[in-house]
Amino acid sequence: MTTTRVAVPRKGRPLEAVLERLASRTGTAELADDIISTLRYEKAITKGNQRADDDVYHRLAEYSTLSDPRRPEYTLLRDDRDGMPRRVVFDSVTVPTDHGDVQLIGREEPFRALRTHEFALGFDSADLVLEEVVQLRDDPLASIGEINDRIDPLDTDVRVVTGLGDTVYHTLLAIPDVIDAQDRALNREFVTEYEGELCISPRYERLVEAVLGTAALDGITFTYPDNGDEEEADIAETGIGVYLTVTGSTARDHDLELGERLFPSETVLLENASEGDDTTRRVADLFTAPEETALQSV
Repeated sequence: MTTTRVAVPRKGRPLEAVLERLASRTGTAELADDIISTLRYEKAITKGNQRADDDVYHRLAEYSTLSDPRRPEYTLLRDDRDGMPRRVVFDSVTVPTDHGDVQLIGREEPFRALRTHEFALGFDSADLVLEEVVQLRDDPLASIGEINDRIDPLDTDVRVVTGLGDTVYHTLLAIPDVIDAQDRALNREFVTEYEGELCISPRYERLVEAVLGTAALDGITFTYPDNGDEEEADIAETGIGVYLTVTGSTARDHDLELGERLFPSETVLLENASEGDDTTRRVADLFTAPEETALQSV
């Protein structure tokens, strides 16, 4: 049977979501747990929260099984922390399925690898799709299901197939004084009436423009967190902002109130339609949970 190559992130929450979804459909939970625990351990070492007896090269050799593609392989990348330490990240593994072998291949930017036609299938954050290709319009973009309608077919052949449900939300945050000044709920309509500074991460400028809608941004100036500061602290100083909120606990530490969830930051399955065939479409079904409906037929 054929082998289908699928581009995946090299580390972090999106890769874990892919591994867990595939494991649930193929019975490879032990393999997924092994990869996830290894990468979490290596992240803890890089951040200084864990100590290792062996150096990174010995650990890499211990983790990787080059003679067996069904065992995971890892590689080293420079981390952007102080000193730029080398960090062990995912490289590849082959998983047998009813539709042939599926080879997960780590890429720093899976979405861009699909855009350049290296892969028919891949996974990346929905955030990156918004930052790179969605058209900005007056009306807001509120859900994963709306993304494909905003992709110019002349710009890319890549489309979103489905989300994996590992959802963290870009959320409106504001201090009580700003909310009380307008005496209304902290939502998109609030931003439409608001004039002044809005604090966001600079890498999410187009995303915020897309999910709020350009019409709501009249009279608003973006500000950005200072390097090294907690983003919630800068939002509190500005008075209002948008942040990727997990639990809201840190926001409350800065006396911020949580408003509307604007858009789900979710790992999404992507397809380059011009590279797909019947096999890749069947493989795509492995990542769609039974209760889900794909955004388009793949």
